[in-house]
Amino acid sequence: MGQAPPSDSPAASAPKIDPGHTAWMLTSTALVLLMTPGLALFYGGMVRTKNVLGTMAHSMFAMALITLQWVVFGYSIAFGDDTLGGLMGDVGQYLGLGGVAFDAPRNAADRYPHMIFMAFQMMFAIITPALITGAFAERVKFSAYCLFMLLWATLVYDPLAHWVWGGGLLSGSETSWLKKTVGSGALDFAGGTVVHISSGVSALAFILLTGKRRGYPEAKVLPNNLGYTVLGAGLLWFGWFGFNGGSALASDGLASLAFTVTHIAAAAAAFSWAVVEWFHRGKASVLGIASGLVAGLVCITPASGFVGPMSALLMGLIVSPICYYFITILKPKLGYDDSLDAFGVHGIGGTVGALLTGVFCQKQYNKDFGADGLIQGEGQQLWAQLIAVAVTWVLAFAVTAILVKILDATIGIRVKAEDEDTGLDLSQHGEVGYNL
Repeated sequence: MGQAPPSDSPAASAPKIDPGHTAWMLTSTALVLLMTPGLALFYGGMVRTKNVLGTMAHSMFAMALITLQWVVFGYSIAFGDDTLGGLMGDVGQYLGLGGVAFDAPRNAADRYPHMIFMAFQMMFAIITPALITGAFAERVKFSAYCLFMLLWATLVYDPLAHWVWGGGLLSGSETSWLKKTVGSGALDFAGGTVVHISSGVSALAFILLTGKRRGYPEAKVLPNNLGYTVLGAGLLWFGWFGFNGGSALASDGLASLAFTVTHIAAAAAAFSWAVVEWFHRGKASVLGIASGLVAGLVCITPASGFVGPMSALLMGLIVSPICYYFITILKPKLGYDDSLDAFGVHGIGGTVGALLTGVFCQKQYNKDFGADGLIQGEGQQLWAQLIAVAVTWVLAFAVTAILVKILDATIGIRVKAEDEDTGLDLSQHGEVGYNL
């Protein structure tokens, strides 16, 4: 054993890798990746038999394509040093993951390798565009989807991740636009704005511009296998412990808080959805319970490191009736075809969660990055949340609309009418999900 270096030596002051924190981040990264196959099952079970493989392919292929995008340049855009006044990160900083160490922390505060932080964030980048696909299921060409996904990740997700988490426009950094404007940055512990509002609002823009499925709403659309959907919901719930708990970026008390409130909010939202549906329709459907628990997970995501257990319970109880109204009452009235309710659950649930974060957050739970919200008599954070939500809505809707228009005018987005009638499984992939 060699002699320990003096306390003031460079070796003593250099950041150290902690095995416990590293193990938790590795576990959380794997849990978040599991959510995307879970999403494939969740969405795949709700479509018609002729579209089950095509719908699952949307989620599964995101794991391939977005990984490549993230490794080559996406991570740099999201987490590189500020450029263009905080609009994006330095594209060249981590190009091809150059400078991302496998055996040293990203900064002095971290206690795990930089590479695992990159991988953890990559799993978020993968699932976010996959969430959008629930809105336009059963009618979009696979080639158009792939190109849209690549462009959307580059022009919406990566910059927004930088704005909120990378020190950009909406972050708590002293140089951020939002912090200088209202005195607080956006609180988004694990992706209320970056993941759920961005994907949900983009889903709405996409379907408004591409139109409804053939025959909708007159033709009856029956799910091919709700068992898949229930299994997928369970995998999402399980993976979400890594999604939110891992966002503490340490194996500590904050991770245990995020882990616990995540479960409570999901349970409360599943319960409140069942109650509302029971009173409205006379029965509590299994699909409704699954949708409710996902709405609860979406809602608690931005708040999970900033609120306590009872606040999480209230957030879960609140979000499901709101999402239920948008999906069951407002959607039929307005006539838009949000096939699997990506906007109704993620766009609306994410918005509710981001705003309720400004209501229920308490500094006592996160002394380093938290704030007191309206429940503590402070309104500044709610105002910051409202601005961040509005900016995210505008960015996601506008860029998605532009992308859809360009792609539709060039390669075309929708499948041919006869291909839609045949189904995406055969027309896009030459396979069938069931051989009966």
